[in-house]
Amino acid sequence: MAAQPVPSNSPQPQVEPVKALSDQLHAMTENLPDWLQPSAQFVSENPLSGAVAIALLFWLFAFLFRWVILANLEHFASRTNNLLDNVFFTHLRRPVFTTILFFGLMLAVNVARLPFGTDLFLSALASVIVVSWMLGGMKLSGDVLSYFNNRRDIEWVEPRTIPAIDLVIKLTCILIGSYALLLIWGINPLGWLASAGIVGIAVGFAAKDTLANLFAGFFIVADAPYKIGDYINLDSGERGQVTHIGMRSTRLLTRDDVEITVPNGVMGNAKITNESGGRHQKVRIRTRVGVAYGSDLDRVVEVLKSVGESHDQVCAEPEPRVRMREFAPSSQVFELLCWIEHPEQRGRVRHDLYLAIDRAFRESGVTIPFPQTDLHIRQMPSND
Repeated sequence: MAAQPVPSNSPQPQVEPVKALSDQLHAMTENLPDWLQPSAQFVSENPLSGAVAIALLFWLFAFLFRWVILANLEHFASRTNNLLDNVFFTHLRRPVFTTILFFGLMLAVNVARLPFGTDLFLSALASVIVVSWMLGGMKLSGDVLSYFNNRRDIEWVEPRTIPAIDLVIKLTCILIGSYALLLIWGINPLGWLASAGIVGIAVGFAAKDTLANLFAGFFIVADAPYKIGDYINLDSGERGQVTHIGMRSTRLLTRDDVEITVPNGVMGNAKITNESGGRHQKVRIRTRVGVAYGSDLDRVVEVLKSVGESHDQVCAEPEPRVRMREFAPSSQVFELLCWIEHPEQRGRVRHDLYLAIDRAFRESGVTIPFPQTDLHIRQMPSND
């Protein structure tokens, strides 16, 4: 019985990435220039000896490239004023050396004609190259961001945004490297992505609060409503200095030397008053005081202003100001407005100002009234 011809539209077996890479390496060894044909003939007749020779040749070339070419490039870069090229060449040495060396080992494995394990060796060697570039990219991103952070003339990279940018770059390097590793080992990335999506949904429901804090922390770092060292007030009553901004929580150090850890999910939905925000870190304090009716108001203004100007913790610019605020039932209310450098000085400076105002008023004869009640009896009760 005659064999039936195979239809032309029947599905063909897939070519594995390692098999395709092996075919490309084999084609490279066959399409060599004429002056390399004797060497190719020797390798073809003595595969093991040729593989060792190829491995040693690429090992030597990798060292020469690293210690001669890259070293000269680094020396040239060190003579320039730009430090970014130094960082680039420093992190380029290891991946380039690894690529040249392990590419030679892959070529040696391919021409050695091993009876087994060729695909495994090729996949492992190619994986080392991918991992080397992935780690090099992650280290390079950190040093590049540190370089931009130290450059004060570059405004688009701010210290508070560096952790978020660094995290995004490193995640991108890991994703690209993982995708390349899956292709090298012949694993279908689509199936893993579908499985990861299902697992992600399950994890999202199980750890929704943790994920909410992580996303809120990312947006806090990116949006920067506050930074480390700022004094902030929350609408829930907490007040303190920001000592740490993490991806899960923010820590506040109160004036009582108590550290409060607030989840970023709460911080992202809270109304935050940043006392260190604005054009500068200075903050204005208000000191209210009442004087008796009939006092010399011009003298009161003069005395209050001199008290503010004489305190060593009060800023000279903007200068202290005095404003009359209201006619109260028992007094005329004035307010001394002073600026101080740091919000944590508020309580102590206000304490000093109140004591100084009391002394100055006593010396100037200005009376600080207190509530009094006069009782008028219109008719005395009879003895009956």
